[in-house]
Amino acid sequence: MIKLTRLNGEEFVVNAELIQCIESRPDTFITLTSDDRLIVRESVEEVVKRSIAYSRAIRLVPGL
Repeated sequence: MIKLTRLNGEEFVVNAELIQCIESRPDTFITLTSDDRLIVRESVEEVVKRSIAYSRAIRLVPGL
């Protein structure tokens, strides 16, 4: 899960594995695999960065 911010300042979390597409127009639009669309304050680059960090964290093998 990654934490994001709606345009009204409300924070929420979304499952990064459900992100299908991220667009900048100029607000950041996120389309999920369910075809739901979210508009967030974070830039496309920030959403990608958080998604990659999430992916790395869940694939991390403890103790190595």
